[in-house]
Formats: sequence, structure tokens, C-alpha cells
Amino acid sequence: MVLKVQIALSEDRAGVRAELAAAGIPNDGVAELGYADVPDATPGLARQAGDRVPPLVDGEGDSVFDARKRRISGVGRSYKPEGGIAHRSAKPDWLRVKAPTSPKYFELVANVRAKKLHTVCEEAACPNIGDCWASGHLTVMILGDTCTRGCAFCNIKTGRPNEVNPHEPASLAQMAVELGLKHMVITSVDRDDLADGGTGHWAACIAAIKAQAPQTTVEILTPDFRRKEDQLAVVVAARPDVYNHNLETVPRLYRTVRPGARYFGSLRLLQRVKELADYPVFTKSGLMVGLGESRDEVLQVMDDLRAAEVDFITIGQYLRPSLQHFPVMEYVTPEMFAYYEEQAKMKGFLQVASGPLVRSSFHADRYFAELLAKRQTGAV
Repeated sequence: MVLKVQIALSEDRAGVRAELAAAGIPNDGVAELGYADVPDATPGLARQAGDRVPPLVDGEGDSVFDARKRRISGVGRSYKPEGGIAHRSAKPDWLRVKAPTSPKYFELVANVRAKKLHTVCEEAACPNIGDCWASGHLTVMILGDTCTRGCAFCNIKTGRPNEVNPHEPASLAQMAVELGLKHMVITSVDRDDLADGGTGHWAACIAAIKAQAPQTTVEILTPDFRRKEDQLAVVVAARPDVYNHNLETVPRLYRTVRPGARYFGSLRLLQRVKELADYPVFTKSGLMVGLGESRDEVLQVMDDLRAAEVDFITIGQYLRPSLQHFPVMEYVTPEMFAYYEEQAKMKGFLQVASGPLVRSSFHADRYFAELLAKRQTGAV
């Protein structure tokens, strides 16, 4: 059986920007799409004249695409995958997954629909949905299903969001009670249309779960809230057990892959969480690989995260949601993921999840239990 995923993206990015601007919503984070005619990267492949390429930029903000050399940011004739294989039309065997068939999966589907909740598992077309949902683990997405930003890698639709659902905190808490969840992961779209970026709703959701389902630990994966530290404090004060904020990629690729964010702003957010918290919170961040980054750039990001005292890192393969999204530059091999895991542990991360299918909330309940065990034994 083949798992079919419905793509819900906004192809008319000019229209989306106009709609957001008319509503007074910042739209600088809406990346250009239109990569359908960009050949997936292959070492030694000379691009045809006139091929459109992603507008990658260097650290100074200048374009590094040279039409005469037909390369993008070192990807092309001079690009050699580091620990991976060049992207071809067929995925390697290690990236193939089966369609979900478990009764538990369909039980969760019905529960999510009944409570009118959204999950990032579905919206972001996560390849692990069958595995995670079969074990009763899912990541709920609050604040709607429409993001005010549009990253080049993301499958969540972009546009003007609907009104915030005031019943969402209660619905989340009810789900935690009904399913007897030990660990719940919550994420959200960016809500740049809201004065507080949605932080008040975030705090309400965490508080509702802790009040009605005290047996459930809460892990959150938040946006950057436009890098407003006063808003961040509202969420931290609700005392989530794990605070996750993804860097996603290396700083060189931010302008194209994640244009609405700032690399050092995200690092500062992660560092600030522990400065604000009056309790022992775990911090976490994630990276995608296969976007054209180098091995040394990934290792530098690890060092930056450790400098910000981040405890847990996840590293997974970027998979292109559609031909309109940023192209995959290489498939990183399981051996290279093992190398990254070894390096991360040597650099002092308390927990590491590194593998082709790893995502931010991949087996989050199990990894959190391991972190708690380490804390209880005095290892951390």
C-alpha cells in the first residue's frame, strides 16, 4: 500500500503576501517557491541554460549563483556530497515507509477529528505518522492550520489565519485524559497576526493540560514569536517540561530556506529559556540535512547549540514535500547520521536522535523518559 499525502501549500506566494500586507501582517517570512524546474542536485550535472535555481545567498547576503558556472552555493559541478548520495528520482531503501494500518492509528484519527484539532504529523506530511500514531504518540498543532510565514521546506499552508479557537486548551486537556497520555507534544503555526504571537494561547494550553491531566508531561515546539523575549517569558512561565525550538538548517541557508527567521535569534531564544525558567527545563532543537550544507557547518551548529546549553538535538533527512519546494541536494546515508550522533554525544548533548526519518518529535515520549531517568540517577 502506498501512503498518499495531500499537499496543502500556497503556490501563489505573491497573492499570499498581498493578503497578509492588506491585513497588516508581516510577510517577510514568505519564501519564494517555484522550484519545479530545478533539477535535483547531482554531482557533475551541468544545468541547462535558463534553468531556474533557488536564490541562495552567502553570509553577506549576496547571491552565490553563477549562471556561467551553473552552480548554486557550491552545488553542481563542484559539489560533492559529504557522507551522502546525490539525490535521484528514486528514494533510497532506508527512506521508504509503509502506509499506516494499525487500529490505534485510526482511533487517533477519529479522536483528532472529533475534537477539531490539527496535527503537524498530517499537515507537514511526516513519514513517521504510521509508526508514531500506532504507539499512541502524536504532535498536536495549535493556533490553526494556516501559517503567516512560508518557509521553502515546509508543507503547512501559508496565508491569513482564522480566529483562534478558544476551546482548544480544554480539548487538548480532554484528549490527554481520555487517552491516558504520559507525554504530549504541542507545536503551532507562526501567528504574526497576533499582538503576542500566540503566546497567551500557548500558556493557556499548557496550563489546561497540567491542571486536568497532571500525569501528562508537556513538550512544546514553538516558533520564535518574532524574537520578542517578553512574549517568550509568558510561555516559559507555564512550565513546559521540554522546550523545543528548531534551528532547521545552517546559517548560510537561512535567507532562502527560512527567510522569516534569524539564526542567532533562534539560538538566543533557546539560551533565554533556561535563563527565564525557575525550574529544571530541558531544551531541544532540530536540524534537517540534505539541503546542501557541509559536514563542518553541521558540526558548527552543534557547537553553537551546546554554547546555548541545549540538551537534546534531533537530526533528520529533509524530504521535499512537492516540486514547488526547495530541492533535496543529497540523501545522507545512515552511516553519516551515525557519525553525527557520535559527534553530538562527544560535544555533550544529553540526548541525541539522528537518523534519516528522525523528526522533531520522533519517539519524544521515549526520549523524554530516558532524560528523566538520567536526571533521577544524577547523571544530569
